[in-house]
Amino acid sequence: MKTTLICLALWLVCAATVVAVEKVSLIKIDGAIGPATASYISRSIDEARTQNAQCLVIQLNTPGGLLDSTQSIVQSFLGSTVPVVVYVAPTGATATSAGCFITIAASVAAMAPATTIGAAHPVTLGGNPTGGEQKPDDTMKQKLENFSVSYIEAIAARRHRNIDWAKSAVRESASISADKALELKVVDLIAVDLTELLKQLNGRVIDGKTLKTAGAEISEIKMSPSERVFQRLWRPEVMFVLMLIAIYGIIGELTTPGAILPGVVGVIALILALYLAAILPVNVTGLALIALALMLFIFDVYAPTHGVLTMGGVISFLIGSLMLFNRADPLFRLSLSYIIPATLVTAAFFVFVIGKGLRAQLLPVKAGAETMIGKTVATLTPIDSRGGRIFIEGEYWNAVSDRPIEKGEVVEIAAVQGLTLKVKTKGQ
Repeated sequence: MKTTLICLALWLVCAATVVAVEKVSLIKIDGAIGPATASYISRSIDEARTQNAQCLVIQLNTPGGLLDSTQSIVQSFLGSTVPVVVYVAPTGATATSAGCFITIAASVAAMAPATTIGAAHPVTLGGNPTGGEQKPDDTMKQKLENFSVSYIEAIAARRHRNIDWAKSAVRESASISADKALELKVVDLIAVDLTELLKQLNGRVIDGKTLKTAGAEISEIKMSPSERVFQRLWRPEVMFVLMLIAIYGIIGELTTPGAILPGVVGVIALILALYLAAILPVNVTGLALIALALMLFIFDVYAPTHGVLTMGGVISFLIGSLMLFNRADPLFRLSLSYIIPATLVTAAFFVFVIGKGLRAQLLPVKAGAETMIGKTVATLTPIDSRGGRIFIEGEYWNAVSDRPIEKGEVVEIAAVQGLTLKVKTKGQ
């Protein structure tokens, strides 16, 4: 009996110890903010709630991202019943542009030493190349800036952070270090590493909940395979390459019917490129110039202009590629290391591959009965409209003629009508 009581007491102690170990969920965001990131964060908040975690820690290092995805993430933060801690780390990390909005929207904002936050001014495609005031593009830029200022102001006010600095991060692209951010009350604390962060979070009250994070078990939530794939896909370079594959595949299938593989690959690439075009800020003018370039390449095949149209196509393709994404924003800048080789390869593809294929289709027939048209041969029998016989290329053929032709007379084959040859006297 005594032994039983001792075992029961030990079991209760062990159970209490197990129960006492709290859990903290962790995710790591390293890269641009996009739809896959928003989906990942939203799912992680739900998982953290299911795990009854003390909080969700988001280790963040980002150069920025899409406004739509940022808004989705902010909404997830503000509607979360689980405290969300954004930790700008590791040392040297940044939370710029969209990252600034996300950090300020967190329940607790933390930074590692030697990290930076800010530069949240929105960048749009297009521009006013001729100068002047209050052009349509300028109006849209002003509207976007005003919206971004009011949006970050509302977030900072909700989280009781420095509203004036938050607004300057949008209007003036202000950027500050971790120490300055703590001083200006942009963030709540600075932690060297995750362990120290959890120690500083311990005992902090968030929305009426006292965090118990000291010594908590860290449970990292990984990206799902689909999220990882789409996180890698939504890049300007990927869309550009997919667009080229779609062009090569579909046009290759049209010029060589029955190949099947180029067409299938091209259609798949086209669907993926259209999906990315709906996500990424694509410039319609750039797309139009690339389409014009393809038309010029094809026209030059049918109407040779000694390379004039091809050169125009190369220039149009190059300019269109440069304008396809916003080069003012490093996040959506398409590198020249992609554009120049793609321009040269596309020009060569149309000139040497598609050009030769289309010209080959216009050449005279070199095989079959049609190759006999124009050849001359002596008749074996008299030939008239009712028929006659000739021998050509090792075979006997029925032959007809509009005018009577004598036996042994040299005739020229004018047409092939099934198994009968229509002939005429040479020179007729």
